[in-house]
Amino acid sequence: MAEKQWGRVAKCQLLVASAFILLLALAVSILALITHSGGHFTVIGNVPSAKNLYQAVHGAVLPSGMCLSIVLVLSGVLSTFAVVKESQGLMMTGFLCFALAFCVVVQAALWKQERGSEVEDAVLDIYDSVYEKVRLNSSGSSRQELMAIHQKFLCCGKYSPLQRPRGFEGDLCPTQDAAVTNQDCLQAMEAFLSRHMWYVSYLLLLTLGFTVYGMTLTSFLLFYIRIGITWDRKGKYTLAQH
Repeated sequence: MAEKQWGRVAKCQLLVASAFILLLALAVSILALITHSGGHFTVIGNVPSAKNLYQAVHGAVLPSGMCLSIVLVLSGVLSTFAVVKESQGLMMTGFLCFALAFCVVVQAALWKQERGSEVEDAVLDIYDSVYEKVRLNSSGSSRQELMAIHQKFLCCGKYSPLQRPRGFEGDLCPTQDAAVTNQDCLQAMEAFLSRHMWYVSYLLLLTLGFTVYGMTLTSFLLFYIRIGITWDRKGKYTLAQH
């Protein structure tokens, strides 16, 4: 009797975990779309420059995020059907999907830990490149690119708050508001990227925790079946004769 109680508890927990996994899959896809197509990232990605780490990440983040999202959706859906249908095969497939998602999330977390700062530096290097082009030649497409960056990040040039903006910087400021004209663009961009990376880290940790939790529950229920303990019902019912 106690074994069946443990089975009921594990099945309920797996259903709840599967629901959270589906929400995390939605969050991963939204964050991938924002990282790829968000205004702040697009204005940087549209700057023509030599191939660098940011360009590679900007191109890979959407397909990578969508693939992870699909794996998470499969994990949640298959685990839910495995509980409802009481299917050992579906439970095994759900476990494998959780394991695959776990491996992907671990790789993403390790890559972010090792290369995340390089991506931020690459973004700042792109701004430096555009800024220097405009400083040497205030006309041309670079001027429009620099103005678009200033408009999106609400900043103006590279200088300390104690210095007045240079002539060409003042012309490129999106507004005459002192809070904007005195805002160093490198600092504004670095703050934005740090905040975005914090969201990425938080989402990866949540996903990692729920994938481990899902793997634990599915493996327990598989073991529960393999040792011969029957579930509460087997999916077939008959009407009692009165």
